[in-house]
Amino acid sequence: MTETILVVNAGSSSIKFQLFSVAAHDQLQRRLKGQIEGIGVRPRLVAKETGSEKPIDESWPAGEVATVAAALDKLVVFLRARLGTLPTAIGHRVVHGGPDYSEPTVIDEGVLDRLEAFSPLAPLHQPNNLAPIRAVRARQPHLLQVACFDTAFHRGHPEVADRYALPEKLYAEGVRRYGFHGLSYEYIAVRLPQVAPEIAKGRVIVAHLGSGASMCAIVAGKSIESTLGFTALDGLPMGTRPGQLDPGVVLYLISEKGMSAKDIERFLYNDCGLKGLSGISNDVRELLKSPDPRAKRALDYFVHRIALTTGMLAAAMSGIDALVFTAGIGENAPAIREAVARRIAWLGLDLDAEANARGETRISRQGSRVACYVIPTDEEQMIARHTLSVLRAQSATVLEEKPA
Repeated sequence: MTETILVVNAGSSSIKFQLFSVAAHDQLQRRLKGQIEGIGVRPRLVAKETGSEKPIDESWPAGEVATVAAALDKLVVFLRARLGTLPTAIGHRVVHGGPDYSEPTVIDEGVLDRLEAFSPLAPLHQPNNLAPIRAVRARQPHLLQVACFDTAFHRGHPEVADRYALPEKLYAEGVRRYGFHGLSYEYIAVRLPQVAPEIAKGRVIVAHLGSGASMCAIVAGKSIESTLGFTALDGLPMGTRPGQLDPGVVLYLISEKGMSAKDIERFLYNDCGLKGLSGISNDVRELLKSPDPRAKRALDYFVHRIALTTGMLAAAMSGIDALVFTAGIGENAPAIREAVARRIAWLGLDLDAEANARGETRISRQGSRVACYVIPTDEEQMIARHTLSVLRAQSATVLEEKPA
């Protein structure tokens, strides 16, 4: 029977999933991609099988799929109908691995308890990432589940890049800069030798620009500095998060506005960023279409911070050989790419405007001192690869333990 890897990325009201078959020589082939959305409101499964033009679309009454666990049950029934069995293993995106986890990890109760302790560091993501893991353990305790962490790729940073100017005791407790979007950056680092071998061993800045946005300095395939820190609030402005912020602003909100810790958490995660700046939307597509000057101001600020950050990350690497755009905005918004490229032309980036408008892979001119690329990310592929590696390692261990 063909081995299959299910990749799960769970949010508060949706479960994104992809199913991969393991072919000869452990090559992964994507069979199915979809999501269950509107959990608790208008639950609906939308999916598409590779090679098929016909979409799959199922929906249920709100009360029938009121929780992530209930949605997972529906997903299992759906997959069983197509596979005739459960997946061989499940790989989960888990945003925060804290100081403990720097590589894909088999999940047991001890691991789950430790990961739940990091929920305050990623309140929008961590509890939702862990909910389906607990649901699977309750129903199929022997099914292999693997946690793949968004923080893991950054764990090799020099210590000076991971510290804040705080007392040692806090660092020992785990108050440090972790970085996120690591699965995306790792995928780009793996793809560079195939897509752009001339820069793969060089100094590359990757701009992961989506609703959550960050940037990462990569040298010879290794992360050495990134914009996100202790939580997913730092660095670039995002859809609804402010990015870099003077801590004094938080003190002001407490002392002058009477806001509680929970009030501030909700505010910083949900009401700031492009949404807060524009007063219109957190969606760059809407802001690009809007004639409202507030929309332009929000996008100008977004580009401004990306340009400033490019200089900072170039300094961390003592130079820059290439800039790579990825994720939703990075891959699909040529106007944002062009605005950023114009702002950092002084570094030696000579944009090919026509290639950029066409969405080509290389969007800098031949001879540009700093090359510029657009490379689609694939975090799910990275999770599937990691999960398969853990599965193979477990199988090898079992073989070694068998008596001769």
